[in-house]
Amino acid sequence: MTTREFDDITLERVREHVWEIAPEGEMEVPARVLASEALLEEIGDDDSLQQLKNAAHLPGMQKYALAMPDAHQGYGFPVGGVGAIDAEDGCISPGAVGFDINCGVRMLRTPLTYDDVRGREEELVDALFDAVPSGLGGGGVVEGSRDAVDGALERGVEWALEEGYATEYDLKHCEDEGRRPDAKPEYVPKKAKDRGMNQMGSLGSGNHFLEVQRVTDTFDDGVADAYGLREGEIVVLIHCGSRGLGHQICSNYVRKIEQEHGELLDRLPDKDLAAAPAGSALAEEYYGAMCAAVNFAWVNRQLITHRTRETLADVFDAVDTDDVELLYDVAHNIAKRETHEVDGEQRELFVHRKGATRAFPAGRAEVPAAYRDVGQPVIIPGSMGAGSYVLKGGDRSLSETFGSTAHGAGRLMSRTQAKQEFWGGDVQDDLAEQEHIYVKANSGATIAEEAPGVYKDIDEVVRVSGDLGIGDKVARTFPVCNIKG
Repeated sequence: MTTREFDDITLERVREHVWEIAPEGEMEVPARVLASEALLEEIGDDDSLQQLKNAAHLPGMQKYALAMPDAHQGYGFPVGGVGAIDAEDGCISPGAVGFDINCGVRMLRTPLTYDDVRGREEELVDALFDAVPSGLGGGGVVEGSRDAVDGALERGVEWALEEGYATEYDLKHCEDEGRRPDAKPEYVPKKAKDRGMNQMGSLGSGNHFLEVQRVTDTFDDGVADAYGLREGEIVVLIHCGSRGLGHQICSNYVRKIEQEHGELLDRLPDKDLAAAPAGSALAEEYYGAMCAAVNFAWVNRQLITHRTRETLADVFDAVDTDDVELLYDVAHNIAKRETHEVDGEQRELFVHRKGATRAFPAGRAEVPAAYRDVGQPVIIPGSMGAGSYVLKGGDRSLSETFGSTAHGAGRLMSRTQAKQEFWGGDVQDDLAEQEHIYVKANSGATIAEEAPGVYKDIDEVVRVSGDLGIGDKVARTFPVCNIKG
C-alpha cells in the first residue's frame, strides 16, 4: 500500500517504514512518520498525526518533522517527536521539549545474577520502595536547600560528585558528562526552585519507575561486551526527570512566550506549540533555564542511583556500592544545540526530542570515550510485563533522524482509559503469579495506568528502529521487580 488516509490526513509511503505528509499551507517542511503498517495504524488512532503536521509549521524546521515508531498524542508536539530547527533563523519551543524536562533513563550494572535475586524479589522490592521516594508531592533522597538546588542547576552531576553522591566513573558514562554548560540558574523561576528543593532524589508519579531487570538476550556480543552486559546479569533501570521544577519552568515560559511573541503564536496552528524566535531574549532565557533543569534531572537520577547502591549493598552481602556501575544515562525530553548536515552544509540546530532518544553512531564526538568506537548506548524501556532493550546508535541515524530513535514502547491508551480497562491489584497479582515480576506502588490506580496492555509492542518498535538503521539491538532485559509512584 503506497497511501494511507487518517481522517483528512494523507500519508504517502516513501519506502519501507517511512511515511510522509506532504507540505501544505504554511508548513515549513514535510512531516515524516517512521512506522510499520501495524504501528502506523496505532499512531493514527489519536491526534499524533495532526500534531506532527502542526509541528511542521514551526519556523526554521529543517528537512522534516519526525515521529518515531513509538509516537502518540502529546501536548502540542507529539510524544515520540523530533524537530530540528535552525538555531539562528528558527525558534525554540517549550512544547516541543515537554513539561518534564530531561525525563530520561539510566541503566546500572550490578555484580548480581538472576540466581542471586530469585526468591528474594519481595524483600528487594520492599527495600527499594522504602529507600527511594516516589509519588506526587515532596520528599527526596536529600533535604534540598537553595544552595543545593542552585548547585544542581548549574553544575549537574559535578555537584553530586562534590557532595559525595557520585563517582568520576558516573560522569564519564552520562550524556554530556551530566552537565549542560549552557545552564543559567538565574533564569529559573523562584517557584520552580522552591518546588525542586523538596524533590531532590525522587521518582515522582505517572510512568516513572525504578525497575530491577535481568539480561535475557544479547544480540551483538562485541557491543554487549563493550557495554558490560552479559546474559543472566541483573541491571537496574531508572526512569524519571526534573519533577515539579521542570514543569514550572515550562509553564512559566509558555506564558511568557504567549505574552511577548503573540505574533509568532498567531501564525501557528496550535498555541501549545508556543515558541520563542531564535536570538530573542526569551529564547536565550528559556534555553538557559531548560539546560539548568536538564542538570537538575541528572542530579535527581544520580541521587536515586546513590540510594539504590546503598540498598543493594544492604540487601546482598556480596554487593559493595562501588560494584554498581552506571552503564549510561540518556535524556529523552530535551532541546540541544547540535551540528548536523543539511543540504550538504553543517548547520547549528536546536534539535528538539520529545519522547525521543539521542542515538549517535560510532565516531560522533559527543559519544563518551568508552563507547565512541561502537556507538552510543540507547536505552528503550518497554512495559512492566514486556521487558526493555539496549540498542546502539545506528549508522543511518544522523541522515534519517538527526541522530534519534524511539524512547519506549509508546502508549496505546490514555490513563483514564487504562483505569477503566484494568484493576491495579489484578495486574499486580497477574505479574507476580504468571511472570514472577513483583511490583509495588503508592496506589493501585498507578499500576492500572501502567499495565502492560496500555503500551504498544516494544519488539515491533525496536524492529522498525533496526530496519531503518537508526538503532541496532544489543541486549534485551526482562523485569524482576518494579517500584512506581
